[in-house]
Amino acid sequence: MYTVGQIASKFSVSRSTLLYYDTIGLLTPSGRSEANYRLYSDRDIARMEKIVMFRGAGLSLNAIMSLLDKEDDELHGTLERRLLDTNREIQALRNQQQVILSILGSDNALLNTRVITKEKWVALLRAAGLDEDGMLKWHMEFERTSPEAHQDFLESIGIDEEEIASIRHASKQAISHS
Repeated sequence: MYTVGQIASKFSVSRSTLLYYDTIGLLTPSGRSEANYRLYSDRDIARMEKIVMFRGAGLSLNAIMSLLDKEDDELHGTLERRLLDTNREIQALRNQQQVILSILGSDNALLNTRVITKEKWVALLRAAGLDEDGMLKWHMEFERTSPEAHQDFLESIGIDEEEIASIRHASKQAISHS
């Protein structure tokens, strides 16, 4: 059996977090000491491992509570929805980056971010020796192996929807003719 302090230390959470989890029924200790201190079992530790994992995935405590004792199908559905939500949040943040960079309008601001622009990306591909045919092959392979990631990447470098549709259409056509 483990004490609140041991569990808090093991999972890098505060004592008050564990007490709160107990209050809401998320992680109820399996026992109590003679002095009425909470004691956690190996089974409780396994449950806490899942809680920490789900928190790391960005799930709310309510979602976690409903998932802990569910079947794999329900778990997968919830996690797939969270993944889609995360993708939307990332895209919204990318859009915010682009707007901020546009407002700042300075190359210096671009140097201090993790943003790569279409112009920088094309320059990198050309420096690596790719001509137009090589770039088309690059897009074809990206589209063939990871179409959603291809879309995300093109959006992340600031290409507008119309040009993305054109690039992806050309890639798909080239794939079907190869």
